[in-house]
Amino acid sequence: MKQYIADGMLLVTAIVWGSGFVITAIALEYLTAYQVMAGRFLLASIILTVLFGFRLKKASKSVIWKGILLGTILYIAFALQTVGLQYTTPSKNAFLTAVNVIIVPLIAFAVYKRRIDGYEIIGSMIAIVGIGLLSLQGSLTMNIGDALSLACAVAFAFDIFCTNLFVQKEDAIALTIIQFITASFLGVLVVVSQGDIPTTLEKEAIYSIIYLAIFSTTLAYLFQNVANQYTSATKAAIILSTESFFGMVLSVIFLHEVLTSRMVIGAIMILLAILIAEVKPAHPKKRMMKSSR
Repeated sequence: MKQYIADGMLLVTAIVWGSGFVITAIALEYLTAYQVMAGRFLLASIILTVLFGFRLKKASKSVIWKGILLGTILYIAFALQTVGLQYTTPSKNAFLTAVNVIIVPLIAFAVYKRRIDGYEIIGSMIAIVGIGLLSLQGSLTMNIGDALSLACAVAFAFDIFCTNLFVQKEDAIALTIIQFITASFLGVLVVVSQGDIPTTLEKEAIYSIIYLAIFSTTLAYLFQNVANQYTSATKAAIILSTESFFGMVLSVIFLHEVLTSRMVIGAIMILLAILIAEVKPAHPKKRMMKSSR
């Protein structure tokens, strides 16, 4: 039963993250990308500190510096994603961000020299073709928004890799709190340095920031951390990768985004690449061995 609940929590997280692309697009109509990030992380930090601040009392120096590193990476990732969303569509932003699942094994190879298996290579090749169909214009050029979205996928891949590495020895919630505090500090610092502190806020902007802070940041990350205790990493990655699909569907429903057949084919190929890289179809004995991941 706990496993089913965990899978349900991960699915909710994927849906919420998918909706985040739509809500962020709405927020960007009233605020700059940097104001959106400062607002969501600042509010999320306050919420997490109020709920779980007691965990920081026993935080070691190791937890602090690791949390600061994660927060810095997270802020860079969201900065690239949010700024990229100003120049591309929410659905393209969502699918290009999802490429981080393909990049994580490449980082593991670079750091640990872990062999990249055939399925990961096949997945990467399919993903590259999908990215081309989804992002390249008629002149075979990629706009700045698509390029920033791909860069954000790399940053999120580093965030996933470092998080999985750090939570093996540290308190995941304490790490998350410090991570959010660091990201909010960077967000506020950037806004202040730009002299871009908002004096008035439209209600749509306020509602968007509240949604992003409570659901897409605080709730989603807590659900992800808790659920990973009761399900396999492979299954978790597969479920969470569907955020790109939900991002596309919700963009069409609420933002009336128009999708071309080429974009749909590209999106399907990226989703297929993610599934191939994560599921790694194999013989029953190999599947049993991999289920312990």
